[in-house]
Amino acid sequence: MGLFGLFGKKDVKEDLGKALPYAITTAFTPYRLQANTRSSATLAVSVRNLTSEPVMASIVIEVPDKLSLDQTGLARQKEIRIGTLGPNEERESRADVYGSVGTDKGEYTLGITAFVHYRDYAHVLNAAKKRTVLQVV
Repeated sequence: MGLFGLFGKKDVKEDLGKALPYAITTAFTPYRLQANTRSSATLAVSVRNLTSEPVMASIVIEVPDKLSLDQTGLARQKEIRIGTLGPNEERESRADVYGSVGTDKGEYTLGITAFVHYRDYAHVLNAAKKRTVLQVV
């Protein structure tokens, strides 16, 4: 029996740290960008809590050098704080992905990381990663 057992609280840190915490699904609208022009696509990221406990969640989206997450072309990474997700609860967040005149034809891999936090957003307990591909034609 741990310290939390004395006071009637469960220590769920070990349970949340072992299992896969989230199911992540992604979709682009439109599903591709135009090459060598200023264009954008909206990335929809849906995160579903797979644990049996409510968790504090955030996601980080990372794009390669030829793409950006703002119109100026400077942001390569964006954090979205989702808040508390109940057991089996799902939330969707959106971010715009921008191409520029320097974006050539091809496939670009974006990275999405969903974090489980405790106490506040500075403390990370677990994470799930996913890669998705955006086509530029």
